[in-house]
Amino acid sequence: MIVFTHPFDPLSPEEISQAAGLVRASFPGKRPNFRFITLREPPKKDMVAFLERQLQGSSPSRTARVQVVIENSGPSPNALYELLVDLDQNVVVQKQHLEGKHSYIDSEYMQKVEKACLADERVQAEIKKLDLPEGSTVCVEPWAYATDGMNDMTGRISMCWFYLRLVDNPDANYYAYPLELCAEVSEKLEVTRIYYLPSSKDDQIHSQARPFDRRRIQPTAASEYHPSLRPSPRTTTKPYQVVQPEGPSFKAEGNYLTWEKWSLHVGFNYREGLTLHDVRYEGRSLFYRLSLSEMFVPYGDPRSPYPRKAAFDIGNDGAGINANNLRLGCDCLGHIKYFDGWHNTSSGEPLKMPNVICCHEQDDGILWKHTNFRTQDAVVTRSRILVLQTIITVSNYEYIFAFQFGQDASIHYEVRATGILSTAPISIGDKVPFGTVVAPGVLAPYHQHLFCLRMDPAIDGQANSLAVEESVPMAVDDAGVHNPFSVGYVTNSTVVESEQGLDLDFTKARTFKIINENKINPITGTPVGFKIFPCYSQMILAHPDSYHAKRSEFGQHAIWVTRYDDEEMFPSGRHTMQSSGNEGIKSAIARRRLEGRSSVRNEDIVIWHTFGSTHNPRVEDWPVMPSEKMTVGLKPFNFFTGNPSLDVAVSTQDQNKSVLVGEEASGGSACC
Repeated sequence: MIVFTHPFDPLSPEEISQAAGLVRASFPGKRPNFRFITLREPPKKDMVAFLERQLQGSSPSRTARVQVVIENSGPSPNALYELLVDLDQNVVVQKQHLEGKHSYIDSEYMQKVEKACLADERVQAEIKKLDLPEGSTVCVEPWAYATDGMNDMTGRISMCWFYLRLVDNPDANYYAYPLELCAEVSEKLEVTRIYYLPSSKDDQIHSQARPFDRRRIQPTAASEYHPSLRPSPRTTTKPYQVVQPEGPSFKAEGNYLTWEKWSLHVGFNYREGLTLHDVRYEGRSLFYRLSLSEMFVPYGDPRSPYPRKAAFDIGNDGAGINANNLRLGCDCLGHIKYFDGWHNTSSGEPLKMPNVICCHEQDDGILWKHTNFRTQDAVVTRSRILVLQTIITVSNYEYIFAFQFGQDASIHYEVRATGILSTAPISIGDKVPFGTVVAPGVLAPYHQHLFCLRMDPAIDGQANSLAVEESVPMAVDDAGVHNPFSVGYVTNSTVVESEQGLDLDFTKARTFKIINENKINPITGTPVGFKIFPCYSQMILAHPDSYHAKRSEFGQHAIWVTRYDDEEMFPSGRHTMQSSGNEGIKSAIARRRLEGRSSVRNEDIVIWHTFGSTHNPRVEDWPVMPSEKMTVGLKPFNFFTGNPSLDVAVSTQDQNKSVLVGEEASGGSACC
C-alpha cells in the first residue's frame, strides 16, 4: 500500500537515513558529525498552489536540510557545513561551508567539556583548596559562552559553572550550592582560564580561593524538590479524573488533525519543536504557519563573567531536541493523543523522540451565558478547547508551550515557565541590587525571558495587511455639538505601509489587527480580520549597544511586521550560537528598505510578537518555581457575520454528571 506523505509532514526515519547516506557520500574519507537532519519546508508559493488544489496533483518535492560538523578540517578543529538534499531525486543539491558559524549545543560535546574540565589538574587543585564537605560531589554545568566582546568567537568557548551536590542522590538539587570557582574551556577541550566569581556588588573576578562556608548547608526540606529527598507530601488533595465516556471529539489522520470546525497540520522539528500549518476554520484559511520562533534569556548581573549568561533556548539549544517524553496521567490529563518526533544521532541514524506533543480537550469554563431577567430562564454554554502541548527542559528551566483552539474560532498560545533558578554564589551577609538571595549563599540573579511568536497569516488568502487601532477620546469642541457631554470616544485605525517594529500602549488600548482588505464583511462593511491580544511585557532591558540587544533584535519591539521570505524563519538569525548580532529581524528590515522592497500592505506578510517575563526571583520560587503563565490571544474580528459559537450545545447536567457535595446534597438542587 502506498502511504501518502504530506509535504508538511516531518521527515520519516527512512528519509532521515536516505539523507544521511547522501551526505556521507559528499565527504569521502570523513566521518560527519550530524547535527540535524530536518525537513526543509517547500517554497510557500508551491505549497499554497498545492493546498488550493485541495491536495490534488503532484506535491512539492521533499527536501532535507542537513548540518554536519567535519572534525580536523583546515585550521579549525571543527568546520560546519549545511547541505540541501532532494529526496525525490536522491541527490545533494547544495553544499555550503558556514565559516565562522556554530551549530546549536551538542550534548555529546558538552559532556566532553564537563569531563575535560574536571580532569584538569589545575581545576582539581583549586577544588581541593575549597575544603568541601566530606562525601560531597562537585558538578560542572557547561554553558555556551554568550558573546560579550572579550574573546574571539570563531572557536567555541564553554563556560563551566561549578556546583556542589551534598546528598548522594543523582536527583539532588545541586543548584542549592553554587561554588565560586569558574573555568573556561576552548573548542580543543582545553581549560584556558580558572578564576573565582565576585560576591558583593563591586567585586570582580579574582584568584583567591576561600574554604566552603558550612553555614550555607540547608535542611533538605528547604533545598530539595525531588520526592525521594523530601518529607511526605500533603494528603488533603483528593483524586481528580477527566472522563469522556464517548471518547474525544478530535480525529487525527497521521499529522492531520480535525476538531469541531478546525483543521490543521501538526509539525515538529529539532529547533522550534511544535509547529502548526494550514490552520483553517470551517474551511476558511486563517494561518499558513504558527510557531514559537525564538526565546532569549539575558541575565542582568553586570559583573564579569555573568554577562556571558544569555541563552537562546531555541536557537542555541533547540525546543525539539529538548522536548520531554510526556507521560500519560502526568503532563496531560484525559483522553490523550500523542505525536512522536524524529531526530538523528550524531552518526546520522534516525532517533525516535516519543510523545513529544500531547493533544487533548479541556473544559475552559463558560463560553457564553445569558439569563432573561423577566423569565429567569438561563442559557449557559461551557467552553471546550483543544490543546496541543509540548514541554522542554533546558538545563535548569522547564517551559510548557500550548496552542489552545476554541469553539469561538479563537486561538490562544500559552507559555508556562517552571523548573529551577540558575543560581550564583554569594557570601553570607552580602547583597546585590540585581538579584535575590533565596537561600544562604545562593543568589538568584534577575533575568528576562523573551519569547517571539511567529505568525504567518493567511486570513481568507495570502494577501494581508496589519492595522494599528487605538481608542481615543473625542475632542470637546467649543460649540458642544459633536460631544456635548464630553464622554465620547472613537477608534483611530492606521494600516501599516512598510516593514517595522511597533510598540504597545495600554493608555490608548493599542491593538493590532491582521486584515484582508480584499474581503469585506457584508454586515460591518469592514475588512475581515483577526485581532492580536498581546501579552503585555517589558522589552529587553539591556542597552541597545550591548551584545544582548544586538544579538536579540526582536526584543526591542513587541510587534514586528515583515514581508514573507522562505528563509526568514528566526528573528535573531539562523545561527545564534556565539553570534555577534546584527543578523536578526531589524537588520533584515534595514536591508530590504535600502533595496526598496519594504511594503507590507496587501502583501504576503509575517507578524512577530515579542512577549515574556522580567523575572526578578522571589524566595517562593525556591527550590523549584511554581509555573508563571503568559498568554497571547488571536480572535476573529469582523471575520464572521455573528457569534461563531452560537451553535454550541447548551450545558446540561445530563451530560456533565456533576455531583453535589456536603449538606446541600440532601436538599436537592435545580439542574440545567
